[in-house]
Amino acid sequence: MSFNVLVVNCGSSSIKYQVFNMIDESVLARGLVDRVGIPGTVLGHKREGQAEVVIEKDLPDHTEGMKLVLATLTHPEYGVIKDLSEIKAVGHRVVHGGEAFSKSVLITDEVKQVIRDCFDIAPLHNPPNLMGIEACQAVLPNVPHVAVFDTAFHQTMTAENFMYAIPYELYEKYRVRRYGFHGTSHFYVTHRAAQMLNKPVEQTKIVTLHLGNGASMAAVDGGKVIDTSMGFTPLEGLVMGTRSGDIDPAIVFFIMEKLNMGPAEINNYLNKKAGALGLSGVSNDFRDISEAAEKGNERAKLTLQVYANRVKSYIGAYIALLNGCDCIVFTAGLGENAINIREMICEDLEFLGIKLDKEKNKIRGKEADVSAADSKIKILVIPTNEELVIARDTYEIAQKAGN
Repeated sequence: MSFNVLVVNCGSSSIKYQVFNMIDESVLARGLVDRVGIPGTVLGHKREGQAEVVIEKDLPDHTEGMKLVLATLTHPEYGVIKDLSEIKAVGHRVVHGGEAFSKSVLITDEVKQVIRDCFDIAPLHNPPNLMGIEACQAVLPNVPHVAVFDTAFHQTMTAENFMYAIPYELYEKYRVRRYGFHGTSHFYVTHRAAQMLNKPVEQTKIVTLHLGNGASMAAVDGGKVIDTSMGFTPLEGLVMGTRSGDIDPAIVFFIMEKLNMGPAEINNYLNKKAGALGLSGVSNDFRDISEAAEKGNERAKLTLQVYANRVKSYIGAYIALLNGCDCIVFTAGLGENAINIREMICEDLEFLGIKLDKEKNKIRGKEADVSAADSKIKILVIPTNEELVIARDTYEIAQKAGN
């Protein structure tokens, strides 16, 4: 027995996918098509229990990319289904749903228009997300397609936490406000943490730390986000791999004048050349920065401390907003794997009731409680699973739609 859901995450030149059998939530296959529309397109496909298959074939667009994905999934040797009728629904990651969506929805023409309306505030993500939806609908027109939004989980924030202190007309006319991102990841680890605490999620106060190349935090009270670190765009908040995070807004105009930059150039500069890369001068990869710091590189050491301090300041702020805390959760690439970063972040937070067990903390990529026995606030490491959240939402909505 099976109910197969295809999960799709389209970037401007990539298609990530996974196939789940939702009867037991097993992953049947996963893969990545890279360099779509660029010479040298490569598909890396892995069926569970088999070696990865690499297919090199230039693809002009996402529709051709999806055709190749589906041909791979039905291939007699390394495919996982006999024909396309075995795919019962498709779930799509969409970065921005604006204020329109607080949960996942069945994709209609009206939903696609809202995704299109958000192009201005998510120009790097929403256009390829919509391109992926339309490419999938072209090759799988008779199954339900579901949009799962990165912003949806954060829509429980109230105005005192999502409004900026700028002229109100900017919100009225252009919906300039804080939205937050990585919502699917924050949702997953919040609910998993509640299970690990053996408490109903409605009775928990949790600070979630999604620390990857892009990074964000959330204060979650009773399963509902009350604040998050990313804002109108993913540039706000923590120091990230290549993003600056919080800075004095006047710095933008100062840099533009000194370096003779226009709006597009300064946007690229703060999103692609700043953060840990810009500060360290070493890399945007914290493994490289940590290695350089161990060898005595002072800027690398400084970068790690700046990073840890920014995260600490948000932990303190969020515990204050929550009026208490049951646990903090580390997730995503850095949160799950960087032993030294977790240690630096938790150092000297005993007064808040946060105390790390350094021996327990020596784990990578595994679910674990790494808090000391006398820590009042639990410290959990939980590998995130955004694709499973997308699959679950898609399955539930498809069932309601009668599929």
